[in-house]
Amino acid sequence: MSGKGYTYTGSGTNSQGNHYCSRQGNDGGSGYHYSNTNGSYYYANTNGSTYYNSGKGSSTYTSPSGYTVSKSSGNIAVLFSSYGTDIETIVKA
Repeated sequence: MSGKGYTYTGSGTNSQGNHYCSRQGNDGGSGYHYSNTNGSYYYANTNGSTYYNSGKGSSTYTSPSGYTVSKSSGNIAVLFSSYGTDIETIVKA
């Protein structure tokens, strides 16, 4: 299955019931994401950035260059939207 800028290469569920999905970027980078039973999720994106959401109100985005933005309450998407940036564009880059 293809998406914007990447192709899904595999998916499954581990012994704890957490879902994972791997993908290959059109630029040659690889990435994956986990959706955990505790409500948290983590993206390692094909461009080298990462995004983690605790499922309990905190989240962290790290850019490919290592710059980190964290939000301890609420969704980080609100923080990015205040800068005019769509979090889906960032997370799924």
